[in-house]
Amino acid sequence: MLSIKNLTKIYGGKNKAVDNISLDIKQGEFIAFIGTSGSGKTTALRMINRMIEATSGSIEIDGKNIMQMNPVELRRSIGYVIQQIGLLPHLTIKENIVLVPKLLKWSEERKDKKARELINLVDLPESYLDRYPSELSGGQQQRIGVIRALAAEQDIILMDEPFGALDPITRDTLQDLVKVLQKKLGKTFIFVTHDMDEAIKLADRIAIMSNGQLVQFDTPDEILRNPANQFVRDFIGENRLIQDRPNMRTVEDAMIKPISVTADKSLNDVIAIMRERRVDTIFVTRNDGSLLGYLDIEDINEGYRKGKDLIDIMHRDVFKIKNHDKLQDSVRTILKRNLRNIPVVDENNILLGLITRSNLVDIVYDSIWGETPVGVDEA
Repeated sequence: MLSIKNLTKIYGGKNKAVDNISLDIKQGEFIAFIGTSGSGKTTALRMINRMIEATSGSIEIDGKNIMQMNPVELRRSIGYVIQQIGLLPHLTIKENIVLVPKLLKWSEERKDKKARELINLVDLPESYLDRYPSELSGGQQQRIGVIRALAAEQDIILMDEPFGALDPITRDTLQDLVKVLQKKLGKTFIFVTHDMDEAIKLADRIAIMSNGQLVQFDTPDEILRNPANQFVRDFIGENRLIQDRPNMRTVEDAMIKPISVTADKSLNDVIAIMRERRVDTIFVTRNDGSLLGYLDIEDINEGYRKGKDLIDIMHRDVFKIKNHDKLQDSVRTILKRNLRNIPVVDENNILLGLITRSNLVDIVYDSIWGETPVGVDEA
């Protein structure tokens, strides 16, 4: 779909910001460009939509050389998300979302439909479409910046360190959102980051750059197992390299059986099950096994005192992971968000298992440190 051949950018006649890189990107792939400051990753990204013109080499999209395209039309055909979000303060959220469709002369009906569809994708109410950016939180603005890049239905989305200025929890949430949207919509995402954990979590393949050159281009697992050279090994860090000892790679390998009830159960039923199974959290599902929410002891005590039903007091906003997600990502999420447990679901939201903080102790050592930390006795 996207073919980069011998791409070079020279400044001042001799400084090679990008030095003869070549790579092919497939339709629907998530590609991360990563490297140290000045490695050429952002320059390479911006040459794809001709915000920076290449000195030599070629970029082809579906077999067509972008140098033969009108640069303005090219940019309108490629989504673009930057770190500063770039929402226009004098426009409403809806007007911000449909900025490019407006330039493409979409009908009002089509723009309205697309704006509602996209804001629902990021779990924000449609009433926000009439608000202005200053009325939204930073994380909400960032969500709008992401979906704005999807509004014109472009096949390629460029993202230039979009989450670099965010706090860790907001950043983690938006990473999850971007990955879900990319898979759901089948778009090709090309993402610049300086954070190796972010690249490993999001990308299907990672392009590691140094001094303008492409040092290694491969899947996260292959890079972690077989770094191309000492630079890559040092850049990844010994703590991230895949160790020989752990053989658990996905969430499915490490999950335990969750305790759950269907939504038609009474609070007395729930209390009896929690007492019998000695758990302080229980998950609520539909009859088909799909996850609805969860309850903990505090919720049940409050609900019992107020005479409420299970369905009225359960938490519906549940952070969950897929059974084929990488285990290392889930370990880091539990640590970053200080979660006790995360339910595991399949593609149809069927509750399959549970990852808990307590059953990850050994895996944390293997996945994060790679060995027993100093001062911790081995069992």
